[in-house]
Amino acid sequence: MHIQHLLDRCHTLGSDPRNTNYAGGNASAKGLAPDPVTGTDVELMWVKGSGGDLGTLTEDGLAVLRLDRLRALIYAGDDDAMVALFDYCLHGRGGAAPSIDTAMHGLLDAAHVDHLHPDSGIAIAAASDGEELTRRIYGDRVVWVPWRRPGFQLGLDIAAIKAANPRAIGCVLGGHGITAWGDTSEECQARSLEIIRTAEQYLADHGRPDPFGPVVHPTLEESERLERAAELFPLLRGLASTDAPMVGHYTGSDVVLDFLSRAEHPRLAALGTSCPDHFLRTKVSPMVLDLPGSSPLDEVVERLRELHAAYRSDYAAYYERHALPDSPAMRGADPAIVLVPGVGMFSFGKDKETARVAGEFYVNAINVMRGAESVSTYAPIPESEKFRIEYWDLEEAKLRRQPAPRPLATRVALVTGGGSGIGAATVRRLAAEGACVVVADRDLGAAEKVAAEVGGLAVLMDVTDEGQVIAALRRAVMAFGGVDLVVNNAGLSLSRSLLETSVDDWDLQHDVMARGSFLVSREAARIMIFQDMGGDIIYISSKNAVFAGPNNVAYGAAKADQAHQVRLLAAELGGSGIRVNGVNPDGVVRGSGIFASGWGANRASVYGVPEEDLGAFYAQRTILKREVLPEHVAAAVFHLTQLTHTTGLHIPVDAGVAAAFLR
Repeated sequence: MHIQHLLDRCHTLGSDPRNTNYAGGNASAKGLAPDPVTGTDVELMWVKGSGGDLGTLTEDGLAVLRLDRLRALIYAGDDDAMVALFDYCLHGRGGAAPSIDTAMHGLLDAAHVDHLHPDSGIAIAAASDGEELTRRIYGDRVVWVPWRRPGFQLGLDIAAIKAANPRAIGCVLGGHGITAWGDTSEECQARSLEIIRTAEQYLADHGRPDPFGPVVHPTLEESERLERAAELFPLLRGLASTDAPMVGHYTGSDVVLDFLSRAEHPRLAALGTSCPDHFLRTKVSPMVLDLPGSSPLDEVVERLRELHAAYRSDYAAYYERHALPDSPAMRGADPAIVLVPGVGMFSFGKDKETARVAGEFYVNAINVMRGAESVSTYAPIPESEKFRIEYWDLEEAKLRRQPAPRPLATRVALVTGGGSGIGAATVRRLAAEGACVVVADRDLGAAEKVAAEVGGLAVLMDVTDEGQVIAALRRAVMAFGGVDLVVNNAGLSLSRSLLETSVDDWDLQHDVMARGSFLVSREAARIMIFQDMGGDIIYISSKNAVFAGPNNVAYGAAKADQAHQVRLLAAELGGSGIRVNGVNPDGVVRGSGIFASGWGANRASVYGVPEEDLGAFYAQRTILKREVLPEHVAAAVFHLTQLTHTTGLHIPVDAGVAAAFLR
C-alpha cells in the first residue's frame, strides 16, 4: 500500500508542469515491512531513485532502505562518502540506486516527503530576498532554508528546522526548490500543492506586469521565423557538436519568444539558471545572439561563430576557476542552449529526449526569472556552487551508470521510400542502432505507420518533386537540428523490352531514381556541408547497374545512373567529410513494393517460373543459394555507416551473382 500510494502521488505531481520538472524532484514514503530473514517488522523507506522521472516512475525506479541503518550513519562532513554508505542500508534485491536526496527524506520525522522544483517555488527560492518573501507569503507555515548543496547535511538541517517549527508543513530551499511533508500520502500531496499554488497566487497578485522590461527585439512573423530557424539550425547544431555530436530541439513558444523580445533578457541569461536540475541540463548559462534575428543571414552566421568561440573560451575559464586537482575532467565546452532573439531557442543533447528536456528546463528557468524579477531581483546561486554540482563526483557517477550509446546515437537518418520494403527494413535497422529516423515516402500513411513503430518522423516526399524534397528535409532539420545520413531508396521498375519501352516509361524511372536521388543528395549535402559534421549518403542501387539482363533497359540504365552518382559525389563531397556509397541488391522479392506492383509477375514471366517461386529461383542462380531479404540490404546500409574510411564503394547484396561482380 505504501508503494502504490507513493507511485500515485509521484505520477500526480510529476504530470503537472507547475509542480515539478521532468526527471526532477523526489518523493518518499515510510512504513513497516517484514524482514525476509527474521520475519520481524522493520521500518523501511521507499524513495525515488537517482535520475528517475516522477511522472513515469515505476516500482523498479524506487530505492528501498532500512531506516534504522540510515539513521545510525554518522556524518563526518563528506556527502560523497555518505552516499556510498547508503548501499549498506538497502533492503532486499534490485531497485534503483539511492539518490543524493535520500538523506533529506530519511532523516525527516515524517511518513511522507516530497521534494519538488516548481517554477513558482524556485522563483521565491532564487529571489534576492527569498527569506523575507517566504515569511511574508507563508508566515510560520513554511520555513526558509538557506542554500546548501544537496546531501546529508541538508537533510540534517531540514530535520532540525522541522523539529523547531511544529506548525510548518514544508520549507523553501534557497536557490533550489521546495520540500513538504505529511503523515499520509494525501496530506503530503495536498501540502506540496498548497506551497506551490500559494506562491503562484502571490506572484500573480503582487508581481510587476513586465518584469523583463520593454520589447526591444520584435518577434519575426511565423513564416519568417521558421524559415530563419531552419536556416540556422544546422550551423548551430554543428557548433554545439564541436566536442561531441548532439541532436537538436527547437522551441518557439510564447514564453521563449516574449523573453527574447525584452530588454532584460541578456542580463538575466548571463546570470544563468539556479536550480541544480536546471543547470545540469542547460549548463550554467546559454549562448545568446546579440543581433536581431532579422539581421542579414551572413552577418548572423559570422556573429554566431564568434560567440561560439567566446563561449567555449569562457566555459574553459569557468572550469579553470573552480576545478580542484581531483575534479572530473572538463566534459564539453559547447552550449546546450542557444537563444536567438526574434527566432527562438535551440537546445542540444546526446539524443532527442535529452535535447527536448534541456529546452523544457530552460523554459522553467525563464518562468523562475520572471517570477523572481516581478516581486524582487533574480539572484541564482553562486557560480562556484554551480560548479560544485556540475562537476560533483556523484554526478560523474550518475553519468557512468548510464548505458553505453548505441552505434548511431546522435545521428539523424532520412530514408526515402521508407514506408515499405527495403526502405522500411532500413528504417527499423537504423532506429534499432540508435538513429533519429525520418521516414520519407510519397505514401504518407505508410510512412506514418513505420515511423510510429520506431518513434520517428514521417514526411511526405515524392522524390521527383523538388519542392517536396526541400520541404521534407527542412522538416527533418526542424525536428532534429540537421541530417547526417541519407538513404536514397525510393524506386520503381517497369520490365519491358527496348521496343516496348515508351518515352514515358523511360522518363518515369529516370525521374524517380536518377533525378530523385540527385535532388535528395543535393539538398542533403547543402545541410551537411553547413553543419560541418560530415555525413553519409547511401544509394540503394541494384546489381542491374552492372548486369545486363533482358527486358530491362530503362530500369538498368536508371540504376547505372545512380551507381555513377555514387562515384561522382564521393569525389566531390569527400572534402566536407561526406562519404557516399552504394548497395547493389538482387531480386528482393519478399516484402518488396516493387515486386508486388507487377515487376515480380513480369520477371517471373521472363524467366518462365511461377511468381510465387521467383524468390527461390533468384536464390538458386546465386553462388550462395540464398534468398536476399530487405533486412539483408538494411544490414549493409548500417555497416556502411561504420566504415569511417570508405567512400565511393558499392557493396553487392546478391548472394553472389558472378555476372554482377564489380570490376
